[in-house]
Amino acid sequence: MGDAEHWRTAPKDLSLAENIVHVWRAELANPSLELLSPDERERAAQFHFDKDRNRYVGARAILRQLAGRYENVSPTELRFTYNAFGKPALDASSLRFNTSHSANFALFAFTRTRNIGVDIERIRPDFATREIAARFFSETEVAALRALPEPAQSAAFFACWTRKEALIKAHGSGLSLSLRKFAVSVDTPARLLRTDFDPEAVRQWTLHELFPGEGFVAALAVEGSPERIDCWRWE
Repeated sequence: MGDAEHWRTAPKDLSLAENIVHVWRAELANPSLELLSPDERERAAQFHFDKDRNRYVGARAILRQLAGRYENVSPTELRFTYNAFGKPALDASSLRFNTSHSANFALFAFTRTRNIGVDIERIRPDFATREIAARFFSETEVAALRALPEPAQSAAFFACWTRKEALIKAHGSGLSLSLRKFAVSVDTPARLLRTDFDPEAVRQWTLHELFPGEGFVAALAVEGSPERIDCWRWE
């Protein structure tokens, strides 16, 4: 997966085989409503701040273009469905995907047949406090964070946060799956250590660290063990 500068330009004849994961990194700029469906435009209109609206529109437009490329259809022809917790999917398709954005960066993860989740966060030392960790993290994670040198704790906090968020998104059950009901590593490599909700989960899911760019951390959660993870740069 490598550092941010190793995100590659995708080939024009791109295809997504079984047991392969593709992750795309994009900057959310020049948003356009043209590709969005009526319900997506309605949701965009509900954002109070322009920056939030523009990021939503930009992310949805890129998602439609990428998913359309994998499905070999026009981006405007795609019809998304949503589960009870709001996770999107495509009807009658083996394509599985997830998205996340922070500030002007976004990640888009795609695979076939297996559940997947991705999360990106900008490192904010003012948010990475011991009080917030104690509120949302498991005792195992809190202890691991406090054992680190203080200068390393902010990045480790967000590494932990993104791994937990990616798993929740891959699981597809939203906030009904408490962040405190499972523990992940706060250092390298990214791993699911234990869960309170499913004894098989540690063997069912794999976590992967991503490197979106300086000042950001990200993680990927995938059902099973993919053969390869390719990181592409949206252009």
